[in-house]
Amino acid sequence: MKIIKRNGSEAVFDITKIIAAVTKANNVVEESQRLTSQQIIALADKVQTACMGRGHAMNVEEIQDIVEDAIMATGAYEVARRYITYRYVQNLKRTHNTTDDRILALIECNNEEVKQENSNKNPT
Repeated sequence: MKIIKRNGSEAVFDITKIIAAVTKANNVVEESQRLTSQQIIALADKVQTACMGRGHAMNVEEIQDIVEDAIMATGAYEVARRYITYRYVQNLKRTHNTTDDRILALIECNNEEVKQENSNKNPT
């Protein structure tokens, strides 16, 4: 099964990434609210089955939504909260890095939009 990454490229679905992400969220909650490793593996299997049942290549955001739903379905709401928070913070980091790249492209004259803006001027 293929997935569509954020940059638009395709990659092979990797269940270990789901297990790792849920485990990281699981490790930062109190022990009494944690999932067992068997529950995490079962959760990842459910996510994989759900993705395969869609019949098309899914993007990363869709898969992460399914993971969130699967965590909440187990009743591990604190783990779900940590997973969602981590996901939100990573999204902010990606947005911040994109802004830096755009500014750098303007400074280095690598921005195609600016280069093509007016064919009668030198973009530098």
